[in-house]
Amino acid sequence: MLIERAPAKVNLTLHVLGRRTDGYHELDSLVAFAGCADRVTLATGDSLSLVVDGPMAQAAGAGGENLVLKAARAFAERFPGAKLGAFHLLKRLPVAAGIGGGSADAAAALRLIARANGIASDHPAILAAARATGADVPVCLASRARRMGGAGENLGPPLALPPLFAVLVNPGVAVETAAVFRALGLSHGEMARGASHPALPIAGGPDRVITALAAARNDLEVPAMRLAPAIGEALSAVRAVPGCRLARMSGSGATVFGLFDDCRAAAQARRAILARHPRWWVRGTALR
Repeated sequence: MLIERAPAKVNLTLHVLGRRTDGYHELDSLVAFAGCADRVTLATGDSLSLVVDGPMAQAAGAGGENLVLKAARAFAERFPGAKLGAFHLLKRLPVAAGIGGGSADAAAALRLIARANGIASDHPAILAAARATGADVPVCLASRARRMGGAGENLGPPLALPPLFAVLVNPGVAVETAAVFRALGLSHGEMARGASHPALPIAGGPDRVITALAAARNDLEVPAMRLAPAIGEALSAVRAVPGCRLARMSGSGATVFGLFDDCRAAAQARRAILARHPRWWVRGTALR
């Protein structure tokens, strides 16, 4: 039995630079990865299958549209004689939540497949399968903080960010990524009007990084809040907690995050938010 964690991806920044003529949006985003994660296992065998359980299993589904199966099939098409088998997904992360849960699961599945087939996780067949599976899957393969651009296909080098102590909050609503991008209203070939992504320090302590992050933004926040007003409620709840240095939406929502000076402040924030909103998904974590 082979086991991999599938950590949540958090967009610390997300600038939409414009919309390409092929319809995809051009992005510039700094991503980091959280301590909270799904778990994916693989028992090698002759047939490909998937069982999903855990608190978020029903929303994730175990059918052919699950990205774990999609990634496995994409790899098999590119690697003759591929060893696959029976996957098991313990689904803890919320679905359609802006934290790359499905993409992280697919990336974990590809890492398992690489191990089962005795190849590196950056083997060309693994990378090609990741790109074919979804825009966020390539960045989730290594699960390292880095800048990503294009529609997700352009990855910068891994960054040695200091640990950023955070609270992740999802108010229990699913948001369709495509609908949020449509709500931006950009036409094919149109450039966005917002300021370009600022240069961000990667050295120094958390205080310096958090201060720099405040100069950036998530351009999907406003259109996402129009579609799902609960996102605004979650942001307000995080900002109201004492010690919150920065609150922002991740990805296309509905998950938001708050950054704090230390793990104790983040833990206190988690308890305070859960006390007011016991049905929300709230996790304290460190982003790296």
